[in-house]
Amino acid sequence: MRKSAKTALGGIITALSVTLMLVSSVIPFLEYALPAIAGALLVLMVIELNKKWAFCAYAAVSILSILMLSNKETAMMYIAFFGYYPILKPLFESKIKNNVLCWIVKALEFNAAVIAAYFIIVKVFGMPIEELTENGIWGLLGLLALGNVMFVLYDICITRLVTVYLNNWQKRFRKIFK
Repeated sequence: MRKSAKTALGGIITALSVTLMLVSSVIPFLEYALPAIAGALLVLMVIELNKKWAFCAYAAVSILSILMLSNKETAMMYIAFFGYYPILKPLFESKIKNNVLCWIVKALEFNAAVIAAYFIIVKVFGMPIEELTENGIWGLLGLLALGNVMFVLYDICITRLVTVYLNNWQKRFRKIFK
């Protein structure tokens, strides 16, 4: 792929991701789904270009999201997990051959990212801690448990998206971006 095509692909993926992030400000109940979809778009860059190009797009979307979004929680979810996880997922799966150990490492990474993101949201962006703890510690643990279920579904969806792309769409895509 020519460098101009790589740059065009990076610009298109970045623009789509930023647009999705901005839509999350308009439709607040999608504040976790849209960053997840925006991150999944980076899978295309990992497959067609490489991780370096994908990380550049991730950085651009992260910076623009933190500057432009009024909902900093959505921006932090993208920055802390959804933006880079699709880039690192193949690395986890290629380096860790034991499937159970791989899932444990990915789940630990997810939980660390979510806890760090909310710590930053509370300490840096001033979200009142009462919003997180209104249901007590059991409410927080329940939310984290639901987040883990959603993480597993997200991981499976990314795997299936890659399979569908490689089997059905890659040839057509490569005709467009030569």
